[in-house]
Amino acid sequence: MGTSILHITNGDSTTNYLKELNFSGDFITWREMLCEGKTTTDVGSESFWKSRYDFFKTSYKVSKQKFIDYTLKEYRALCNKKNTNEIVLWFEHDLFCQINMIAVISWLKRYRKGYHISLVCSGKVKGSKKLKSLVELKENQINNHYKKRITLTQDDIEYADYIWQLYCSDSPLRLETVYKFDPMSPFQYLASAIEAHILRFPSLENGLNKIETSILQTANENTLTSKDKLVGKLLKDGEVYGFGDLQYFNKINHLSKLFYSFNPVKLNKKGKQVLENQLNFYAQLRNDEAYLGGSKKYSFLFNHQSEKLLQITS
Repeated sequence: MGTSILHITNGDSTTNYLKELNFSGDFITWREMLCEGKTTTDVGSESFWKSRYDFFKTSYKVSKQKFIDYTLKEYRALCNKKNTNEIVLWFEHDLFCQINMIAVISWLKRYRKGYHISLVCSGKVKGSKKLKSLVELKENQINNHYKKRITLTQDDIEYADYIWQLYCSDSPLRLETVYKFDPMSPFQYLASAIEAHILRFPSLENGLNKIETSILQTANENTLTSKDKLVGKLLKDGEVYGFGDLQYFNKINHLSKLFYSFNPVKLNKKGKQVLENQLNFYAQLRNDEAYLGGSKKYSFLFNHQSEKLLQITS
């Protein structure tokens, strides 16, 4: 009888690619984006999924049926797969994937204790300056990644779970320093992903976070004829985040008052003032229902001079 392997992948494109390459075993696709919206530590609980559905419904107009079909059915399939010799995680270098990865490991720690868990993580590839996604790897490269997959020790699993607990806490201040403390961690891209996460809190200078500022910069520095072209450019340049087009469209809509038009893409006077730190847009953007992990997005400000987060006490 052959070894039973369960592959948990970061998305449908990876699952389909691995099946095309005839990887043996069962497949589960982790269809979530836990880098956005409120998260709680208890991955997979009823309250966890309720909170996630509320976020998708409010922010992306996702119907209950679509959420059940797309995310919950796949999660239930994961719950039912208990007889496996090895669980292989397939994730990528970016923020989107790394947050999903630590959440999955946290779930595995709780519900698959003692199982053999290994990790394939794409990013750096010999001969390429660009970090690669899993589907960008050639067949020989993906086979090589698989052969060199890292077996996660109990300490590794505990560490990933600890970072997840901090990500879900109501303050990012401890996360700001602790992620740098484990140079021996097999999660070679986690530190840069958490660094990118910290920069998603609004800036003290103009009230926009790193991503929102990059949207204005991209709009201001390029001749773009439509919102689609703007999103295309952001997707090309924003590899550290791993966001999809829906996420960028959502963020652009929040900043629409800073644009003169989208056909072509032009900032208005206020948009240029915000971009040049002459105007602070924090009060107009503030939303007490906006969360990054377990923390309220607008309860913290990033000070670029000290490169530290400040908590707003009022």
